[in-house]
Amino acid sequence: MVALMAISFTFSRLNILLKPSFPYSVRTLSTHLRLQPPSWSSLSSPFNSFAARLSSSNFDFRKPQDEISGYGDDFLILGIETSCDDTAAAVVRSNGEILSQVVSSQADLLAQYGGVAPKMSEEAHSKVIDQVVQETLDKAKLTEIDLSAVGVTIGPGLSLCLRVGVRKARKIAGSFNLPIVGVHHMEAHALVARLIERELQFPFLALLISGGHNLLILAHDLGHYVQLGTSIDDAIGEAYDKTARWLGLDMRRSGGPALEELAQEGDAESVKFSVPMKQHKDCNFSYAGLKTQVRLTIESRNM
Repeated sequence: MVALMAISFTFSRLNILLKPSFPYSVRTLSTHLRLQPPSWSSLSSPFNSFAARLSSSNFDFRKPQDEISGYGDDFLILGIETSCDDTAAAVVRSNGEILSQVVSSQADLLAQYGGVAPKMSEEAHSKVIDQVVQETLDKAKLTEIDLSAVGVTIGPGLSLCLRVGVRKARKIAGSFNLPIVGVHHMEAHALVARLIERELQFPFLALLISGGHNLLILAHDLGHYVQLGTSIDDAIGEAYDKTARWLGLDMRRSGGPALEELAQEGDAESVKFSVPMKQHKDCNFSYAGLKTQVRLTIESRNM
């Protein structure tokens, strides 16, 4: 048991950045809506290909600074997020005030499949997306005609899941003649710090650890980022999830939280693991070797 806890503690120490809540991401969008749109071409080729498919459709994902010029400084944004395993929506005012938020979790599916199953997750999003959006508007005491724009995650994420949110956003925008702002959710993660720490100014460094991503970036300005490092092999989320499954932990909250809870009583000295990339003079990360060490330790001790 001590060794098992040490394994979870080792991974827990790597989880040094909490995932921001969805409304904060939407607050980032609404705060900077008029400014330069993001350019993350060097960070996510899957996102680029998905965004290209969206751009080639009949619907116009217009540039943020052109979106809401007729609404003055006070406007309302409906944000929709379906990039992975949560169906989420929020209404946010341009000053950052969160009027409402609703999140529908897929915890039972995570436990059933031992992680995210894209097709099952897409179906789950499709079943609840209308209800989530309607409940969000109801909580804010608003209807679609009160909105100034719709923001929706268009990447990175699972394409099957992303398109559920995009379809809903397009339906609302088309019915009520609203602009859509396509959001790169890793940029939203990066800019959350400026909402929490108002004194934070460009340029600044940001470490983004979010499931399938592990990025160290230099943020020069809105829409201008330089990638300094990333994982050269496995994503940190994969390492968490596989380790949690090998240990037989409860996956309803995904691997990270399960390991973090176990690590509270862990002994970091009971099992020795080598430090990845110790001899490399760059800013990249690696988890494949550490993950293999964890698996071999689990197998050798019949955990």
